[in-house]
Amino acid sequence: MDLSVIIVNYNTKELTLNCLDSIRQSETTFQLETILIDNHSTDDSVEVIQQLHPEVILISNLENVGFAKANNQGMRIAKGRYILLLNSDTVVQPDTLDVMIRFMDEHPEVGASGCKVVLPDGSLDKACRRGFPTPLTTFYYVSGISKLFPKSPRFNAYHMEFLDENEEYPVDCLVGAFMMVRREVIERVGMLDERFFMYFEDTDWCYRIQQAGWVNYYYPKTQIVHYKRGSSRGRPYRITYEFHRAMKLFYDKHYRKHYPFWVTLFMYLGIIVKFGATVLKDQVWKLFYKPGVPKPLHQEKRKGVSPGQ
Repeated sequence: MDLSVIIVNYNTKELTLNCLDSIRQSETTFQLETILIDNHSTDDSVEVIQQLHPEVILISNLENVGFAKANNQGMRIAKGRYILLLNSDTVVQPDTLDVMIRFMDEHPEVGASGCKVVLPDGSLDKACRRGFPTPLTTFYYVSGISKLFPKSPRFNAYHMEFLDENEEYPVDCLVGAFMMVRREVIERVGMLDERFFMYFEDTDWCYRIQQAGWVNYYYPKTQIVHYKRGSSRGRPYRITYEFHRAMKLFYDKHYRKHYPFWVTLFMYLGIIVKFGATVLKDQVWKLFYKPGVPKPLHQEKRKGVSPGQ
C-alpha cells in the first residue's frame, strides 16, 4: 500500500461525499486506501457513506473524540508508506495524490509535504505554508502589524506572504487539511498529540518533525480546494475555546521554558484578551446574522460510479 488517506467526518455529509468522490476519481497507478473516522455525527453520514463508498474503511465513534485522536485511530490501522491527513471539506484534483507521492519518493529528506491549498474563490488558503507562532511572530500577527507589512520576512513570518505561492520551498508548518507524512517519520516522532482536541495539532506535529531533522515542504505543483468557512464569526463557543486553549498548550509545550516570565505573562494576557474579543464579536454577529439556505457544492450524480482503489 502506497498511501493511506485519513479523513475525519463530523456532520459534514455533503462535503465528505464530495471529498470521497474526488479521491475516487484520482488518476494514479499507486495503491491507495481511504480510512474515514466519523466522530459521532448526528446526520446520516455513516449510512450514506457506507452505501455510496463501500471501498472506504469506516470507523464510527460513539462520541466526538476530537480531530487529533480520530486521525490517530486511522493511523493505527493504516498500511500505506505515506499517511495523508485530508480534511472532509476539501476536493483533490485528479493528479494531486499522484504528484505528491512521486515528490515524496524523489525527496527522502522530506518528512512531510503539502500542496497548494486554495479557497473556493481561487485565493490561497494562507494556512498551507506558515512559520511557527513564536511569541514575536504571534505579536506581529495578532496586533495587525503583519497586515501593514505583508511582504516583510520579519513582520509577516507567520503567513509568509513575502514568498511566491507558486514556488516550492521548505516551510516551518503545513496545514492538517492536506498533510502527507512519511511512515518512518511517524514511527520516530509519534502521532498527533491528543491533548489538542482541534487546532494546532498540525503545528505541533510539524514542529516535532522539524526538530527530529526532517524537512517540511510546500510543493504547489498541484492543488486542492478547501471549502472552509468564509468567516469565523458566529462559530460555536466550543470552537473558539478550543482554539485559544490549543494556542496556550502549544506555547507551554514548546516555548515557555525558553522565555522569561514576563514574556509568558504577556502571551497569556494576549490569549485571554483575544479570546474575550472573539467571543464578544461572535455574539454580536449572531444577533444580526440571517442564515440562508446552504447550497451543495455540486449536484453531481453519484449513482453508477464504479468504486475506486
